[in-house]
Amino acid sequence: MLTMDELHLRQESPLAAGYWCEVIAYTPHDGRAFWLGSHPATTPRLALRWLHERGYHVADQLDPHAALPVHHWVTDQREHERALSHLAQGAMYAHTIFDDTTRYVLTARPTGTTLRQAP
Repeated sequence: MLTMDELHLRQESPLAAGYWCEVIAYTPHDGRAFWLGSHPATTPRLALRWLHERGYHVADQLDPHAALPVHHWVTDQREHERALSHLAQGAMYAHTIFDDTTRYVLTARPTGTTLRQAP
């Protein structure tokens, strides 16, 4: 049986050379997780753009005080460049949004030929 990364390496996969983005919400008090969406992207910049859009969607559901760090994250140029660098080097990038009872984890990871191979 092939692993997901082996499947992504196949030429017919849209993830043969790209990035997989996801948003998951979880509630620490009871350990439940909720998948909120995923998206394939062909470049680090498009992956980060999708994460930012989803970050805004999450922020729209939060109270204004909890949404402030999300707005800062989306406009933080230094963090933007750090995220692009991680992805371009084949590493995963993750950002967590904290609310009173819920954590929202936004991730982008390389797949297929963009995946960093272990030495």
